Amino acid sequence: MRRYAIVANQTLDSDELLGVVRDRAAQGPAEFWLVVPATPVKDLASKAVAIPMPVMGGTLSLPHPPAEARKRAQAKLDAALTKLAAAGVTADGAVADPDPVRAVAEAVEARTFDEIVIVTLPTRTSRWIHQDVPDRLVQHFQVPVTTVAAEDV
Repeated sequence: MRRYAIVANQTLDSDELLGVVRDRAAQGPAEFWLVVPATPVKDLASKAVAIPMPVMGGTLSLPHPPAEARKRAQAKLDAALTKLAAAGVTADGAVADPDPVRAVAEAVEARTFDEIVIVTLPTRTSRWIHQDVPDRLVQHFQVPVTTVAAEDV
């Protein structure tokens, strides 16, 4: 049985993630562990255009507590697990550290993986690509890492 760590947050509902999982499952018995970094709300991509509110010295920005990031990540994880189960895929997962490398390290403490698949936002907007997360995962875990960029989220 091959074991895969799938690292995603905003792309958990993407067709690309489902495609990767189906592809790996078609190769033989497989288990999937979804690693969902609790990305801070301020770092989430949004299709909505922010309308700056003028205040003295800059624009108003309202902080979101880490608990809100974990809550949103958990909701996405629950929905993704339901979708994968409906597709006949054995999967589980957990919300983890906001940093994707630390999040994978948490998962690796309790299990081993044959491959890590990171599903990112489109390359032009992906913070994880710009922070060189795929290469950092290879260096830290010495496991094959596949990067899949979602077309649209």
